[in-house]
Amino acid sequence: MNIPNALTVSRLVAIPLLMALLLLRFPGHDQVAAALFIAFSLTDTVDGQLARHSGTVSDLGKFLDPLADKLFVLAVLIVLVQEGLVAAWIVVVIFSRELIITILRSVGASQGRVIAAAPLGKTKTVTQMAAVTLLILQRPYPVLVPIADIAVAAAVVFTLGSGLDYLWRFRHLLVPVDTSRIRLGPSGGAPEPSLAGELSDALRKGGLTVAVAESSTGGMVGSLITEQPGSSSYFVGGVIAYSNQVKERELDVSRQLLDSVGAVSREVAEAMACGVRERFGTSLAVAVTGIAGPDADGSTKPVGLTYIAVASETRTSSREFKFDGDRASNRRQAANEALRMLIAEVRSVRQVAS
Repeated sequence: MNIPNALTVSRLVAIPLLMALLLLRFPGHDQVAAALFIAFSLTDTVDGQLARHSGTVSDLGKFLDPLADKLFVLAVLIVLVQEGLVAAWIVVVIFSRELIITILRSVGASQGRVIAAAPLGKTKTVTQMAAVTLLILQRPYPVLVPIADIAVAAAVVFTLGSGLDYLWRFRHLLVPVDTSRIRLGPSGGAPEPSLAGELSDALRKGGLTVAVAESSTGGMVGSLITEQPGSSSYFVGGVIAYSNQVKERELDVSRQLLDSVGAVSREVAEAMACGVRERFGTSLAVAVTGIAGPDADGSTKPVGLTYIAVASETRTSSREFKFDGDRASNRRQAANEALRMLIAEVRSVRQVAS
């Protein structure tokens, strides 16, 4: 239980206090309830920032954070319905959306995946909390009634929109794919063993060797390559350079380059590929760097942005990709594309040699 998670839990603890303040009658009780609602709502922003800044992002936090948001807002809305301050159908819409997303998270958990809050989901939460604050204050301040109505309408729109966004982002969880019977293309899905087999044949025929440098894929490319029997004859090794320090120390990526263009860039991908090829003395090398998601971890670059580079003895080439799946899907797509680029480069090298 770290500080970010404790802040998240505080929203759950505050629920009965807020409900009591809304139901009791004493001078200023609505104002006190609104002030506490705002104060505890701010913890939703603080806990995430603290977790990312301190490196304490956890699966528990990813699960608790959206759960606390839902219960915190819904509990207050139910009391407001009882007090006649908001229509019941609005709570039904919000509750239905949250129930669907909770079911989606349960499906993801059964597959070993944690579905964290998406950007549009965070916007939904902000609009809901603003609407709830105005709904509380409209009782002592009737002038706020039309503003509260507008805020509620905006909250409903973002609630429905974010629900559809989640369903689209994680649609593959609801429609499982039998990867043993079909081969998925560049759009994503499970890793393609056939690509690793094709690469294996090409490397053997050309008498070539390969090394990998991976950041966002975390060793997935090397794992796919080594799933092939006899891969030790052409796969030399690799470096999982997740931090900038490792990129700099193990792959000779310059600090100046990392500071100027960022770790997720074409230039850094190419430097990683050249660095690992030189380090292991291989014919070829591939490097992957990207933002797998679900958050950009403070970067202004979009989730799914990925750069893959392949280095050979004569040239270094790279490509930019923008994947639109969840974290697991983005990593698999990147690994598949890395294999495709290696296969293309092996063929190019063999043509030049012949």
